[in-house]
Amino acid sequence: MIHKKLGRWAIIMSQSEESNKASYIQPPIKVPFLDLQKQYQSIKPEIDNAIQNILETANFIKGKAVHDFEQAFADYVGAQYCIGVGNGTDALILALKAIGTGIGDEVITVPNTFIATVEAIVAVGANPVLTDIDYETYTMEPEVLAQSITKDTKAIIPVHLYGMPCNMDAIMEVATQYKLKVICDGAQAHGAQYKQFPIGMYGDVTTYSFYPGKNLGAFGDGGAVVTNDEEIANRIRMLADHGRIDKYQHQFYGYNSRLDAIQAAILSVKLNYLEKWNKRRKEIAAIYNQKLATIKDMSLISIPNYAEPVWHIYPIELSRRDELQQYLLNRGIQTGIHYPVPITHQPAGQNIKALCHYGKLEIMSRRILSLPMCPEMSNDMVYYVVENIKEFFSN
Repeated sequence: MIHKKLGRWAIIMSQSEESNKASYIQPPIKVPFLDLQKQYQSIKPEIDNAIQNILETANFIKGKAVHDFEQAFADYVGAQYCIGVGNGTDALILALKAIGTGIGDEVITVPNTFIATVEAIVAVGANPVLTDIDYETYTMEPEVLAQSITKDTKAIIPVHLYGMPCNMDAIMEVATQYKLKVICDGAQAHGAQYKQFPIGMYGDVTTYSFYPGKNLGAFGDGGAVVTNDEEIANRIRMLADHGRIDKYQHQFYGYNSRLDAIQAAILSVKLNYLEKWNKRRKEIAAIYNQKLATIKDMSLISIPNYAEPVWHIYPIELSRRDELQQYLLNRGIQTGIHYPVPITHQPAGQNIKALCHYGKLEIMSRRILSLPMCPEMSNDMVYYVVENIKEFFSN
């Protein structure tokens, strides 16, 4: 009998010589994929007070809470300007509109992203073009990027997927050569750094989502656009607020996409904890990296020397993905898949121009698995995940 202590928990395996199979008692630990309830409870008094202040002032749209958050977030991500908007998808749409993207234009992005990245391109009337990725970092491959550029190309959207920064110097070199705008999708990368500087310092624009499950998440939808270009910032701010320059003076037709004051107040509280939470994510990732690296039938994401990721997602890749996912679920461990169906395989994406390693991408989508990753995980939980993965492969 093997008895391994995990804090106050224990995994007990009994192994018979005849069957050589491990049998488990009731899973001693339940590991959620993320735990927003526990996060709220850890800062409940501050959150409740922030919400109460908005209720008492009744400044629900715009106002001091939004302004204060925009300033604080701009400073955090290394940008001069921040415009709070309704959600991360709107952030991309507004950024594309602000640089003049429209019908007939092409915008290059990657195939392994949430559909919102491509959806925003289509929403402004442009045509999405999917270029290939580096299959070790899962981010845009600069070396093949130029092959996707045509006379109709307007912009490039690199995606800092899973919280892993793209190779921005190489991407910006291509963009400069062809005089293209760069809009970075930072929806999963709040606090990520490229060459020791915040990713918000790179590209013409960076967009963020504050969907509740993000590293910095609201209690509903929310998003932001950051930039160091004053002209772009002013245009995005007007676009997000009906194209207006004053209450009843509208320079052009715009949108209604403003960050609610209650969400801004919540985000301001949570922003004070983001570095602490990201540090914990890095600690969890370090354990995964160390303990899982020796498993031959599984590959881990590569970390380039220029990148300091914030591990919104911790992906692994293996051929027996579905078996492992069920194995872990049977032992109380939740996992995810980001993303199970490539955009080019979606009914909405049938006519997308795809200049990527199509077959390899399809195989990857059947192999990728996201392990539990949230700051609220204890070391007991992390090691419980690791032990069960090792046992899956050893059995």
